[in-house]
Amino acid sequence: MPIIDMRQITKRFPGVVANDKVDFQVEKQEIHCLLGENGSGKTTLMNVLFGLYHPEEGEIYVKGEKVRISNPNDAYKLGIGMVHQHFMLVNQMTVLENIILGNECGSFFLDRKESEAAVRDLITRFNFKLDLNQKIADLSVGMKQRVEIVKTLYRGADIIILDEPTAVLTPQEVADLFVILHQLRRDGKTIIFITHKLNETMEMSDSVTVLRKGVKVADLKTRDVNQNDLAAHMVGRQVEHIVSDSVESYGEVVLSIKDLVLNDKTRIPVNLSVRAGEILGIAGVEGNGQQELEELIIGTMPVRSGKIEINGQDITSKPVKDRKDLGIGYIPADRHKNAILSNFSIIENYLLGYHKDKDYIKNGFIDFRKLESDADRFVTEFNAKVADIGDPISSLSGGNQQKIVLSREVSHDPILVIAAQPVRGLDIGAIEFIHKTLLRLRHEKKAILLISAELSEVMNLSDRIAVLYEGQVSAEFPRGKYNQEQIGLFMAGRTEKEVEV
Repeated sequence: MPIIDMRQITKRFPGVVANDKVDFQVEKQEIHCLLGENGSGKTTLMNVLFGLYHPEEGEIYVKGEKVRISNPNDAYKLGIGMVHQHFMLVNQMTVLENIILGNECGSFFLDRKESEAAVRDLITRFNFKLDLNQKIADLSVGMKQRVEIVKTLYRGADIIILDEPTAVLTPQEVADLFVILHQLRRDGKTIIFITHKLNETMEMSDSVTVLRKGVKVADLKTRDVNQNDLAAHMVGRQVEHIVSDSVESYGEVVLSIKDLVLNDKTRIPVNLSVRAGEILGIAGVEGNGQQELEELIIGTMPVRSGKIEINGQDITSKPVKDRKDLGIGYIPADRHKNAILSNFSIIENYLLGYHKDKDYIKNGFIDFRKLESDADRFVTEFNAKVADIGDPISSLSGGNQQKIVLSREVSHDPILVIAAQPVRGLDIGAIEFIHKTLLRLRHEKKAILLISAELSEVMNLSDRIAVLYEGQVSAEFPRGKYNQEQIGLFMAGRTEKEVEV
């Protein structure tokens, strides 16, 4: 008998069926991966189980009993806890205060000693290595996640849901998390692990349920499948694994960054360069200067210290338009904020950043015939699924929106492409296409700066890799010199000398 048995769960939002008659079963004391692309309905299904959403149809059984879960308090009473992708912690409170908040021991008054003893017992039993008196604000992301797990256990959960728990962890923190989860399973806990990462699924899980577009498409034992099988279930076809080949020679330096300060606190200068026909990958845990690097190069953030050159020309003080005129194609990390206008048509979005381009402006007026012709051609060439280029770009999926941005930015023959988080939130098929496009541009001798929080993406595509930690380059090296574990140490602030010892 499964410990969790969700039957024919249907959850609708305006215009969207997020879960369509989904059956989901989990056996006691297993690690069960709920796998699928972004937007496949994974988190929605688990929010139903945790009581944050109420399904329009379906039944839920927990430990063999039919239940109604109206809110998270009901879920906790049934032994179900959830660690969300975005942590729900109070930064100015201590670890202990966050764990016991809302569930303190004592009948009428807070019994802090009893609460602390219960928390210390959990920390010792599962080897969490947490300082209860430390402020949350002073913790690493990995430690904050441990606090969330202890908080869930403290509330009595023996079924723990983790939503994309490795999204912002270093490889070492991921390994530490996996050790903790295996210990929890040995202690009798059941783990539901929401992810879209195939390698984690293969490494961690006993069983896998795959969702695609809100529908369950597979229930599998992990030992019976491989990553290619899982990818095919996720997208409905075989997916090609894209890895860059080696290059014998590069062209001249296209982008040169000299003594650029990314972090006003450390003020340690950054020096980087990218050559024609080269992909320089920027790795690191998010929040270590990647956003600043992106914005300083394109010109949306003023340079306070340092120098930026394109093909030897100083652009440090030039406006964004002048930089783009020199041949920068820009795919920003946040496409909704910096790359598209959601209510504008697909055609109009192709004009963004090129509204003064001589190809589209004739005698002071926009040449819509030329713009429409180019938009139609770009959509076709980049295989974007578009009903009508006159439709709002908001009507497209995230992957197709990104294809519009990509096609716009690389179709004006740039010499440098800044690709920041280019596949964030995209499905495997769109990722495959974008990776192929970046490698094609590299073979066309474009210089490419790839900024990504996905270490596997950086390792697969880059010719050289630079790791950012607290606004400085902790290491820079050719692809293949270091393995994933060693790069993870750089992401945590270690230097090359420390890692090589």
